[in-house]
Amino acid sequence: MVEAAFRAYRAQDRDAALPLYADDFTFTSPQDDRIDRAAFFERCFPTADRFTEQRMLHVVPVTPELVFVQYEYELTTGGRYRNVEAITVRDGLIREVQVFFGGAV
Repeated sequence: MVEAAFRAYRAQDRDAALPLYADDFTFTSPQDDRIDRAAFFERCFPTADRFTEQRMLHVVPVTPELVFVQYEYELTTGGRYRNVEAITVRDGLIREVQVFFGGAV
């Protein structure tokens, strides 16, 4: 589920991504405070073109509903960075994503 969401994001395949997210989905990052599904797909989902590369380094189940993902990416403007996401999956849908920005690699 989590890897499918990342693939859909990188491919900018909104049709593949939409069924993966719950109607009550929330997204939090240092730039977004618990925005809803509609705001996420309007503001955050269309940003994949900022990256020249994005690699998942670790996908770690923490509990039956919580997955930690660490990934590394390179921006089109230069610079390589790492982030961590805490993703809650329940009843086969992504319910919440919390992004923690990392520093330059």
